[in-house]
Amino acid sequence: MSELEARTGRHQQRYSDGFRLVAGCIPFKYRIPQEEVVEVLMINSTSGPGDETDEEAALREAYEETGVRGDIVHMIGHYEFKSKTLQDEQSPEGLCKAVMFALLVKEELQSWPEPSTRCQTWLTVPEAIRCCRHSWMRQALEEGFSKWLGGHHRQII
Repeated sequence: MSELEARTGRHQQRYSDGFRLVAGCIPFKYRIPQEEVVEVLMINSTSGPGDETDEEAALREAYEETGVRGDIVHMIGHYEFKSKTLQDEQSPEGLCKAVMFALLVKEELQSWPEPSTRCQTWLTVPEAIRCCRHSWMRQALEEGFSKWLGGHHRQII
């Protein structure tokens, strides 16, 4: 597979007890180095096949879908949700379990495998919370990322 080719295939999905397992991250950066204003990109997507850890899947998806690379600095939490678009034979109700990570962005690439599949904008955390369409994503931002960031961001600036 080339550097700019995304992994695909329903046969690569992982399941547990009727839940489709997904991994995602909240990519974040400081607006200006040494500044306390944080901006985030929020992505979520399916975990890869069993040859990847959750962390590896989240890093891969961040690269494939938004062209960012960086370091996972914290596991935010686990979230359950339903998705009509993720209904299949293994999970007819579209039940999903997501593990979410905080990803400190170190690099923003000019080209990546899926540039046209997502519209992306850097937002402050409050703006991102207001824009979330799904309650589990809001919960990940409010109860997971924001609480963690409040106690740790000075250590990672």
